[in-house]
Amino acid sequence: MTNEILQAVTNIAAQAAPAVPEFNWLDTIWVLIAGVLVFFMNAGFAFVETGFVRAKNAVVVMAKNFVVFGLATMAFWAVGYALMFKVFTNFGSGLFFYSMGTAYPTGPTIPEMAFFFFQLVFAGTAATIVSGAIAERSKFLVFVLFSLILVALVYPLVGMMIWNPDGFLFKDGFIDFAGSTVVHSVGGWAALAGIIILGPRLGKFSKVGGKHKVNVIPGHSMSLATLGTFILWLGWFGFNPGSMLAVNEDVIKIAVNTNMAGVTGMLTATLLSWIRFKKPDFGMMLNGLLGGLVAITAGCNAVTVGGAALIGTIAGVIIVYGVPMFENLGLDDPVGATSVHLLNGVAGTLLVGFFAVDGGLVYSGSIAMIFTQLKGIGYTAAIVFPISLIVWWLLNVVFKIRVPEKEEIEGLDVGEMGTEAYVMHDK
Repeated sequence: MTNEILQAVTNIAAQAAPAVPEFNWLDTIWVLIAGVLVFFMNAGFAFVETGFVRAKNAVVVMAKNFVVFGLATMAFWAVGYALMFKVFTNFGSGLFFYSMGTAYPTGPTIPEMAFFFFQLVFAGTAATIVSGAIAERSKFLVFVLFSLILVALVYPLVGMMIWNPDGFLFKDGFIDFAGSTVVHSVGGWAALAGIIILGPRLGKFSKVGGKHKVNVIPGHSMSLATLGTFILWLGWFGFNPGSMLAVNEDVIKIAVNTNMAGVTGMLTATLLSWIRFKKPDFGMMLNGLLGGLVAITAGCNAVTVGGAALIGTIAGVIIVYGVPMFENLGLDDPVGATSVHLLNGVAGTLLVGFFAVDGGLVYSGSIAMIFTQLKGIGYTAAIVFPISLIVWWLLNVVFKIRVPEKEEIEGLDVGEMGTEAYVMHDK
């Protein structure tokens, strides 16, 4: 009788206990490796941005890219992750990313802590995009404060709509597989708002005969920019394939599509700049590659290799015409971040509606997916851009986001950081 009672109690306890997920540790290891690759993209951004600015501002740019992941870690752990993925369920319960014994629904074969780590490195990327666009005239403190707000509140609001299974855009079928919108457009809209409030660098624009003239302010090291671009190219093979959150044959297709779009973006920018300017523009070649990678990020799992090539080609065209477009509008972006991340983030997201094998216009003849993609693009812009404008404006009122003119002329490295990147010693 006693044994029967014990058995009954055991059965009841087993039924009441939550099911423990059976994790696939190969999937988990892959997600962690992919996350490390995405983390290493911080070095890529640092080198690209440093190469595109003048030597007198190199330390500040490096410092921004160095500190931003630390800021993103704290902001995303404290608030961002819970807002992005728990707001409909258990927001504020214990540690927001819970324990190794649980799994998030979109990554059922990996521990949630691995999912948290992968999402964290994405959040850091969004903030890094802003750094280059506001380079050479913005205060270090202001970037720190804006980054905290972006990662803690603004970025998660968009991610909640698109990547949370309970988000309305997720339910509507909006496709942004690895972040053309969630990461790159968010960073791009935030950067554009900062550029508008901050204004151009001294000497970037002038009036000649009453006409708007764009003056070239060359960066100090295309070598650093090239190294950074190669690092970003490498990191994208974690960024996109890692978003599968598992090891399967789709990872291979995603990697091939990612590379194809980047390559066609680079080759298109090379050829088109050669035609337009009589010589290939190396800066546009680098940004053409990055633009192609940004554009394919939304639909890398949904299109064919040919579709990826077309998306990359369009991205290359956008780079060659987008950079001068912003300059002609009086918007100064030293690294071309708005063209690379904003324009191509939007374009890549929209092009999923054309080239997706399942439901895209080219294959189905239906424009329904195009409207779904446009809706997601519109909601993202409506949230990120005005909020960012307000935040930048408030920061400007309180702190004055721009450095003094004397400091901008002499260089921000000494004024903001008290050191220089390149010091010449007498023998």
